[in-house]
Amino acid sequence: MNLPPATSSDPVSPTAPDAAPETNPSGSITVQLWLTRDGKLAPTRRTLPATLATSRLALTELADGPTRAEAAAGLDTLVPTGGQVVHIVGGVATLAPPAGFDAGDAARNRLRRAQVVWTLTQFPTVRRVAFGPAVAAPAGRGDYTDLLPAIVVTAPSVGDRITSLVTVTGTADVFEATVSVRILDPAGREIGTAFTTAACGSGYRGDYRARVDYRLDRTGPGTIEVYEVSARDGTRVNVVAVPVVLTAAG
Repeated sequence: MNLPPATSSDPVSPTAPDAAPETNPSGSITVQLWLTRDGKLAPTRRTLPATLATSRLALTELADGPTRAEAAAGLDTLVPTGGQVVHIVGGVATLAPPAGFDAGDAARNRLRRAQVVWTLTQFPTVRRVAFGPAVAAPAGRGDYTDLLPAIVVTAPSVGDRITSLVTVTGTADVFEATVSVRILDPAGREIGTAFTTAACGSGYRGDYRARVDYRLDRTGPGTIEVYEVSARDGTRVNVVAVPVVLTAAG
């Protein structure tokens, strides 16, 4: 079913920190990790036992890299194990980088740092990250916005179990701010579509939120595709595919 365009009623700057990690009633905490895909940043989530050392938890998960399902969807990490946040003062988290942190070419180094910055700045106490005393200027999200793909999907994440209606959120910088979504069943058939408009577009990044209805007789694997329709020829471009579990919906 096609739904009318919908946008977030309270847009947030895409370079601002995300909402604080969610502490669940079960005593777990859900954190966002920024991995990589095709040379760009790509978010995913982890739900883990709650701890006061959330920055350490996030860095550990970032270094551990993608799950098997995430790796199959093209996600990866450049962050090595062993990094530690030494202290957080005045909104700046100082990182003690592990050995080999600066290995590789300049582009890989920059993407690696972007992973750390975007992951750590989800926490309310962190706005910027300093990479040890050798690097003078701390970096914030705004220093790496060029490493975001045209469309970012923040929810659902790879492997999530979803039900109809599905809420799809993220940020986008696309033509006329129009973001399209479709849901594919296990056979790749289209079973739900919707579109929405981001808060900004065509040269500026804005938040988007879409709700998509679908029909499916049996619970099973499926895919959420978020994309832009090409103004030139109507094809789907800047496609982000998120493998999920679709619950049956009549």
